[in-house]
Amino acid sequence: MKQGQIWYANLNPIEGSEQALFRPVVIVSGNLLNENAPVLFCCPLTTKIKNYKGNPILYPNDQNGLKEVSEVMIVHLRSLSKMRLNEMIGFVPKETIQLIKLTINDILNY
Repeated sequence: MKQGQIWYANLNPIEGSEQALFRPVVIVSGNLLNENAPVLFCCPLTTKIKNYKGNPILYPNDQNGLKEVSEVMIVHLRSLSKMRLNEMIGFVPKETIQLIKLTINDILNY
């Protein structure tokens, strides 16, 4: 499991307004953590496009393996047990990971 990969993950059970269901997530944590810890940091994807500032929009292609246009929900960043990840379907380019990191930084600093 590596940074930038997109996996299907089971996000249930949830509390409150957390994102639920079986859906794609993009791994955003660094590979040192991903290789050595039982958890990693992921952002879920949604097909309900809101165009929130800083959220990358992913268009289906052979690299990402998505079937529909999807938005990365950065505000729903969460740690997940690796046991929640079921199947890798693709990956996002490094530029998308950089945008995700910048947006996370903005959220944490403002």
